[in-house]
Amino acid sequence: MSSIPGTDIFTDPGGDDGGQVTSSTLHNAATLLTDAPAGDFQLSARVRVRFAGTFDAGVLFLRHDRETWAKLCFEFSPRGQGMIVSVVNNRVSDDANAFTVDSDHVHLRISRKGTVFAFHASVDGERWELIRAFSLPDGHQPLEIGFEAQSPQSDGCDVVFDEPRLVERTISDFRDES
Repeated sequence: MSSIPGTDIFTDPGGDDGGQVTSSTLHNAATLLTDAPAGDFQLSARVRVRFAGTFDAGVLFLRHDRETWAKLCFEFSPRGQGMIVSVVNNRVSDDANAFTVDSDHVHLRISRKGTVFAFHASVDGERWELIRAFSLPDGHQPLEIGFEAQSPQSDGCDVVFDEPRLVERTISDFRDES
């Protein structure tokens, strides 16, 4: 999947008049989405990004509508490192950095258990580190899930999502690294 220059999905909490996080609000990144299962599920993939510039990313994406969505990113940091980043948007976006990754790929996973979602990342696809747990207002149904490629500040980037897996299974414990 390829992104074109100047693409992202982000609603700057400071607004478009000199925003505080990115100085712009964009809703134009390339996505490949499908309807989420009605019950509990896990969506995972190994994400490999050919980083070209700051904030280039491969993303697992969860969306109800333009104002209610969340994403788990393997993103190129301002320090020139791959980093796990998550964003939850309820009219405006938050932005949370987790840890850096010393590789061109990482495994990402979105899980839903009841009305709670969890983001996990893994460097080996075996041990999963909890990045965050959250809910969306009223569980927002229907939901779409899938993939996104973004390149807000560079000339575009290429992302490979391999080993994709969508299972209708309840995760037993968000924190047990399984």
